Amino acid sequence: MNERSLRQRTLAVLLAVLIAQPLWILAATAGPELPDPGSTSMTKEQQEQLGLQAAAEVYKQMPVLPDSSPSTQYIRSLGKKLAATIPPENSWPFEFHVIPQKEINAFALPGGPMFVNTGAIVAADDEAQLAGVMAHEMAHVYMQHSAKQASKQALTQGILGVLGAVVGGGTVGTLARVGMQIGAGAISLKYSRGDEAQADAVGAIIMYKAGYDPRALADYFQKIEGENGGSQGPQFLSDHPDPGNRSAAIEKEISDWPQRRYQNNSQAFVEAKQEAGRVKSYTAQEIADGAKQGLWAQQNSKNGVIPANVPVSSNGNQPGATMENVSVQQVKPSNSFKQLDHSAFTIAYPSNWQPYGDQNSSVTIGPPAGVAQGSVAYGVVIGGAQDSNANSLDQATQDLVNGLQQSNNLRVSGNPQSIRVNGVQGRSVNLSGTSPIQQNGQPLTERDWLVTLPRPQGGLLYLVFVAPEKNFSQFRPAYQRMLQTLQLK
Repeated sequence: MNERSLRQRTLAVLLAVLIAQPLWILAATAGPELPDPGSTSMTKEQQEQLGLQAAAEVYKQMPVLPDSSPSTQYIRSLGKKLAATIPPENSWPFEFHVIPQKEINAFALPGGPMFVNTGAIVAADDEAQLAGVMAHEMAHVYMQHSAKQASKQALTQGILGVLGAVVGGGTVGTLARVGMQIGAGAISLKYSRGDEAQADAVGAIIMYKAGYDPRALADYFQKIEGENGGSQGPQFLSDHPDPGNRSAAIEKEISDWPQRRYQNNSQAFVEAKQEAGRVKSYTAQEIADGAKQGLWAQQNSKNGVIPANVPVSSNGNQPGATMENVSVQQVKPSNSFKQLDHSAFTIAYPSNWQPYGDQNSSVTIGPPAGVAQGSVAYGVVIGGAQDSNANSLDQATQDLVNGLQQSNNLRVSGNPQSIRVNGVQGRSVNLSGTSPIQQNGQPLTERDWLVTLPRPQGGLLYLVFVAPEKNFSQFRPAYQRMLQTLQLK
């Protein structure tokens, strides 16, 4: 047999062996693929809007570095590298920003906005560790954990739409429903241990595809836990409960992945870490104190760091639009009424007003001139709440009032009173806040009349009637007429 024939026969044998291999063996060498993120009751657009609402609160309560800063430029570059591993059909419009805060923290909001503290950059030993914490946060967005939590806790009987209601430019209970709280110099996103384990697994895949050793993810968690006394660690650890032995879980996850050479560090990271150490950073307490004074809202607005798609007012006081020169004649309710047939209720409203929302979410009804970019100056917001900790309407109402006070800076005027609406016993509470209506450059005082009613299926329906304090008496007759027509389903 000549040499050429021998080579041809050898090649034929090799091809036959490869063709005969089971498909699972061939697939095993292809590397890990991201899992199906599943589905939620929230649309992609709703999750993106929720993230922007939360981002508006971040820009009110925390300092954020300009996009032109070296630290932000580096984080954006690293973030884009990680995001590029996600298939476009399952990806999100990720954005990357840096908060000059000394404590170690990083968080990603629904829809993709991500914020990384300078403290988190300084604490990382190398780029792989920083990529690990960012990939972990990115995985929470990819798997839609906040939206799924909302589906479990708030999206009951349709009306409990996670978009919530907007009163005086603020978000009513929305963030609390998905486990988010912003304040005291930090943002809190409460994830379950199951969410954490899943974010570790998905984050490991993102890291691997981006060329980083997934073990660095566990190394970073262990490092900050050890430096901060275990269970007494920073906000990041309290928001991200340990799902178990992270190192062992990740080792098991990657055990059958194809071997590859990892990039664990870069000169860009070394320079970014040095830069982050030089940036003037603040403690959580300093940030909380500054937020109370409105310092960060003004600073972020002045520095032009607030993205155009984030609904933050020009004066920085409230998310949502400010309104000037809105006359009572522009918003005055007509005497003729229309009927709104919602999946959870029916109600009549002035024919010159307009409903905003859909059959499965909260609804705002108001005059076009009095509702703008998420702010409600005149009208009513109708939504739902499910309070598993409340055993009475009084308790559920009080919990809702507490949520309104925290998320919208509203103040209670007097005690809740009993009210009867078409045979249903409810509660009535007056609150006051800041109106998006401005006069001579200053916001007016607003009255928010809250009415709560128990729903037949459980939970409660709430209505918040809104108007500037000085005009509220003119609108009360229309609001009372609307209330009299309300029928629960």
